[in-house]
Parts: sequence; structure tokens; C-alpha cells
Amino acid sequence: MLCLLERVSANALSVCTLAVIMLGTGGLKAEPPPISRIAFGSCSDQDKPLPIFETIAAARPELMLFLGDTMYADLDRSVEVTPEVIRKKYAQLAEVPSFRKLRAACPRFLGIWDDHDYGINDAGAEWKYKAEAQQALLDFFEVPKDDPRRHRQGVYHAETFGPPGQRLQIILLDTRYHRSPLKKGPLDPKLRLVPYLPNTDPDATILGSDQWRWLEEQLRQPADLRLLVSSIQVLADEHPFEKWANFPRERERLYELLRRTKAEGLIILSGDRHHGEISLDPKVLGYPLYDITASGFNQASKRWRAPEPNSKRVAAVPFGDHFGWITIDWQSPDPQILIQLRDVDGDALAGIKLRRSMLQNVAEAGPAPPGVLTPQEAGKHVGQRVTVQFVVRSVGGKTNIYLNSTENFRSADNFAVVLTPKAQAGPWAKTTAETFMNKIIRATGTVRLNRDSPQLEVTDPHDLQIVEPVRK
Repeated sequence: MLCLLERVSANALSVCTLAVIMLGTGGLKAEPPPISRIAFGSCSDQDKPLPIFETIAAARPELMLFLGDTMYADLDRSVEVTPEVIRKKYAQLAEVPSFRKLRAACPRFLGIWDDHDYGINDAGAEWKYKAEAQQALLDFFEVPKDDPRRHRQGVYHAETFGPPGQRLQIILLDTRYHRSPLKKGPLDPKLRLVPYLPNTDPDATILGSDQWRWLEEQLRQPADLRLLVSSIQVLADEHPFEKWANFPRERERLYELLRRTKAEGLIILSGDRHHGEISLDPKVLGYPLYDITASGFNQASKRWRAPEPNSKRVAAVPFGDHFGWITIDWQSPDPQILIQLRDVDGDALAGIKLRRSMLQNVAEAGPAPPGVLTPQEAGKHVGQRVTVQFVVRSVGGKTNIYLNSTENFRSADNFAVVLTPKAQAGPWAKTTAETFMNKIIRATGTVRLNRDSPQLEVTDPHDLQIVEPVRK
């Protein structure tokens, strides 16, 4: 637009002509388009073939997220890892033909590090070349010299894409620069390794104090969908390797921060483990918390291996190289989010499909005013005109809109408020499912039975209201 204005000035166009041009282009500031296609993953050994990058490039992602171990600096144990070695390995990856195709096909690259591109396996704050490694990573991702990441300790970063109502926030955590030492247990002869144990030291940290303050600021920013990127798994508890559970106080601090900031629409992306899986914890937040692990681009086991212990796993990709893929249907009244783990052929191996409304904090109705009934109480007043108040857990119907008190409208405990076509006027003229989902409503009407299920019909738009404030 600036170039256009310069041309206008150069050609001495009239003010009227300039106004027409501005109107035709939507004004001086056009709304940024939403991001609808996202690829993500981790663990790419630059010394091995990487055909999966061609597969990703063919899918035309609008955003590519690297979750760590973008290259491996420390595989040759005969060579000391130095800043020069780290830069050499990045340069080697940058020249891989399939990587160059991906870079040409995708307009936006964002990434963090894990241990091998940080410099040393399982390293934390003690790594002597972490400052130099940080600049090497930022150079690889072509981060501008005046970017805040160039001047702070750690590569954590956040960006938001898209207009209001379609805002996608990417939060990338640095789980290396400030991380306290891991606590080792005794040798496990069955596993033939030394497992990591929970470090319960009150001062032990993963993120460090500055990053924690920064994270709270980011979670308070407006967003419709948030992807929280952690190089190591957040939800997994049982396996003996690196994970947030090795620092239980830090993980609980993360959960508490998510609850306190009431950050909605959040999904975790993680890497590191050389296999793929989808983990779920329905109890941490007021909505289901998913952790999608995609690992690796060419480092996953090529043969069958039993999945690691993980009581929160809902789907597994225990062998085979793969990447993560997200599509978002922003045009839907309740945006649909499809998340898949795909193989080198682009075929889906595992996945989940969510609605944005599923990632909202569950509201609490709180005490109702005198004379306003709960669904259980209203169901006992068939044939009477009453006022009922509850949180809408599901929405259905086309001609009539059914606002249900339970997620399963067929539940024997469900009470429905029916918004009839006559009532779909005034404030309810352009309602969608999102208008009411997880909101407290108060409705007045006559209670009737529909196949033994109580419901209240609203025929006057003034007999239905959304109650504020909603407690979450």
C-alpha cells in the first residue's frame, strides 16, 4: 500500500482519486489473512535422507513449526561440539534438496531447539556454548538482527496470525537455556539405562523466571486458538526420559498459569521421543488438554517397537517417520480443527478432530436469583411457566435451536431450552452454536415433555438472555 501511495504522489493524482484507491483496497491497513494449514515436527538428522520434507512441501503449509532437534550437532562423538560445528550442521541441513524445496514452498518458518541442536544430549543451563548456539539457531531461521530474541537469554518467542475471530497464536518455549540439572536414578538393569527421577527442589526450573513472566503475558493476549510448543512432552508421566514430569513443581506451575490466565483454545505440540503419539488429560483445565508429539522427520524407528508407557495416550505412531499436520476451518461458525500425524507418503496414521467450542473453559452457573430454577428443579414443573438458568453444554437443531444442559442431549438428565423460529429475532437473529456454548443462559417459558424429556420453549426473544458475568 505504501508503494501505491508513493506512485499516487508521484503522478499527482487528485485527493478524490486517492480516496477511491484506498476504498478499493480496503483502506490503509488490510486485515491479515488467517492461517489454515500448519505442518510441524522434530528430529531431522542432516546426514540421512529427508524425503519427508518433499511430502510436507507438496501439502503447501502456510506455517512450518520445528519443535527441536532440527539438526544433530553431537552425533559424531569423536568431534567436540563447538559453535563452529553447530553452524556447520545447520548449513549442511540448509543445503539438503528436500529442505530447500520445503523452504521455498512454505512462507513462514518458526522453530525452537531441543538438546541435539542446542549442542549436547539432554543438556540444560550448564551448556557452555548456549549463547553462541542461540545466535546460530536464529541465523538459521533468518531472524532479523533487531528481533528481541537476539538480545535475551533463550530462544522463546510468540507470534499471532489472522484477524479477530480467526487469531492463531504460536507460543514457542525454550526448555533448555535455563533448565536446572536432571536428577538421575540408579541403573535400571531391565531397561539398561539410567532413568530420570522427579527433581522436587523448590528452586529447580525449566523456563527460568524471565520466561515465566513472559509466558504469562503471552497467555493473556487475545487469541482464538493457541499452539504451545514444547520440545519435550508435557503430559507424559511414566517413561524414564526427558519430560516436564521430571520437574513436577514446574509442570504444576504451568497448569496453574493456564488456569489462572483462563487461556482457551490451547493445544500442546511436542517432539523429542522419536515416535508419535497423542496424549490427553481432561482434568488439568476446564477443557480437554491435548499434547501432540511428532518425532521424527527421519529419526523414528523404522521397525515396530512397543509404545512407551503413557497412561494419557489416546493414539500412537510407534514406528515410522512422520510429521504433524493441522487444518483449521475458520469459516465454520464453530471452527473445526483437524490434527493428524502423517507418514512420508502423506497418509494419516493417527489424528483427532476438534471444535473450537471444545477448547473453552467450562463455566459454572453459580447461585441463581430467587425464583430462578435449576434444570433439575424446572423438570418437575411440567405445564407451568418458569424461569430456568444453566450452562449450555451442547447445541443442536436447525429450525428450532436446542440449548442443552448436558453434553449428550439424549441423557436422562438433560434439560433443553428450545429457541423457536419466532424467538430467533432481535438479539438472536444471527445466532450460532458458539453464541451459546459454555455460556450461562436464563430462559422463561412453559415446561413441556418431549419423549419424556423436559424442555422449555421460548417464543419471545426477550424471554432468553445470556447471564453475565460467567464464572470460569
